[in-house]
Amino acid sequence: KVSDTVVEPYNATLSVHQLVENADEVMCLDNEALYDICFRTLKLTTPTYGDLNHLVCAAMSGITTCLRFPGQLNSDLRKLAVNLIPFPRLHFFMIGFAPLTSRGSQQYRALTVPELTQQQFDAKNMMCAADPRHGRYLTAACMFRGRMSTKEVDEQMLNV
Repeated sequence: KVSDTVVEPYNATLSVHQLVENADEVMCLDNEALYDICFRTLKLTTPTYGDLNHLVCAAMSGITTCLRFPGQLNSDLRKLAVNLIPFPRLHFFMIGFAPLTSRGSQQYRALTVPELTQQQFDAKNMMCAADPRHGRYLTAACMFRGRMSTKEVDEQMLNV
């Protein structure tokens, strides 16, 4: 759907060994999954690479917010790795992002912590084409931004 390049799957497959051996953390992003998010969730009729990049930028910006701004419970990529990687070679992360918005959208509504959590773990919001309901989480982390109660977040995390 997205790419006409014949060698794209080979590039991804052949890069896995280098990512296992030489990277500390890998955020798995899949063009097909990003396209599906744009088409099905955001209702864009013809998503462009700019639309896909907007999703990637929003997700990576959210992940690295704690590095760039002061906060109550700040973390860094090293702490993320220490807490999320049970075995050194298993450092591949699936990203679920909420709320999803398209480029230029002005409309939004405030979501509750349970709504955000449900959307984060929804297969339609995963940025790689893997359905988390058909597997097991070794570890999981949720990063919240904005005005919300830490108590409410803690209670919701216990329900996950």
